[in-house]
Amino acid sequence: MISITVTALVFGVIFLAELPDKTALAGLVLGTRYRASYVFAGVAAAFLLHVVLAVAAGSVLTLLPQQIVHALTGVLFLGGAAVLLLKKGEEGEEVKKPADQSFWKVAGTGFMLILVAEFGDLTQIMTANLAARYDDPISVGLGAVLGLWAVAGLGIVGGKALMKRVPLRLITQIAAVLMLALGVWSLWEAVRG
Repeated sequence: MISITVTALVFGVIFLAELPDKTALAGLVLGTRYRASYVFAGVAAAFLLHVVLAVAAGSVLTLLPQQIVHALTGVLFLGGAAVLLLKKGEEGEEVKKPADQSFWKVAGTGFMLILVAEFGDLTQIMTANLAARYDDPISVGLGAVLGLWAVAGLGIVGGKALMKRVPLRLITQIAAVLMLALGVWSLWEAVRG
């Protein structure tokens, strides 16, 4: 059974954490050069693969005693909050234009860009933490995939407009506060349990 609460929480955390990420900017660059649907297909497939790997890793953590899982996820969430608060603004990397703009070339470019750029990224680690924290891989996976896909869609189609209206620093601070709260909550449960 899918938990709407867990799915919504994961969606919100992953969405906010991914917005200021360089891959959102890379999606914006690709979306301005190529057909948006082709770019999204490749990017969405790469994000799906990353979420499956992260949820699998997080599910393995659920085999540990709950106190250890809560302590570990708490520390990782606090570390993630620190990374978001301390990181400098990133410039979008230049993306090479493929020789042709066929579906497979454009989708493949988007897939490979995200596959490489997101491996071991903060949102992938957060997804693993959330999978361990809630022991609900389907709900966590669904929320994470939808959050990443939403950011990718915004980046590809309307990223420039969003960034003009909502300061990137504010988005980063909101994501950091959410991660900080989840970290403190997890550590409190580890100590209490």
